[in-house]
Amino acid sequence: MKILLLLRHAKSSWTDPKIDDHDRPLNRRGRDAAPVMARYMAAEGLVPDFVWCSTARRTRETLDLWSLATARTPPVEYRQDLYLAGVGTIVATVRRTDDAHRTAMLVGHNPGLAHAAQELLVDRDSPEAVELSLKFPTAALAVISFPVDRWADAGPGTGKLERFVTPRRISTLSDED
Repeated sequence: MKILLLLRHAKSSWTDPKIDDHDRPLNRRGRDAAPVMARYMAAEGLVPDFVWCSTARRTRETLDLWSLATARTPPVEYRQDLYLAGVGTIVATVRRTDDAHRTAMLVGHNPGLAHAAQELLVDRDSPEAVELSLKFPTAALAVISFPVDRWADAGPGTGKLERFVTPRRISTLSDED
């Protein structure tokens, strides 16, 4: 069994129009949301043993905040080709993951993450899969399991969406406690 965690970067700042898109930092809301998602993931045992991350500043900052909040630093490979990557690049990257890793996380961007998640799923019509396809908010997480021993076998139509979680949903869960 292999587990893929698709984490969209947290909310980024648009205040300075002179900053290149690749270099946009997180805004306050993003800096608040990333640790919330990280703590949720740690509490739920959703911790990767390897991370793929776009080289964009907002994805790197999201991952840094995740590491600080969880006190975990799994090995990371930063990849320029994950910046605004499409489905093909994301799926190919996932399938290149070393088989020694059971749980891998990819920190990236939309619409590529939402499209890749849909591409990987067996059941694209479940309520959570439909929700994910309609809106994959910043700092949201899709957890996809694959009944395979090798990442190379985690291809289109082979994954099961175990859960789709947004920062807003976590806040709602916290309010109910």
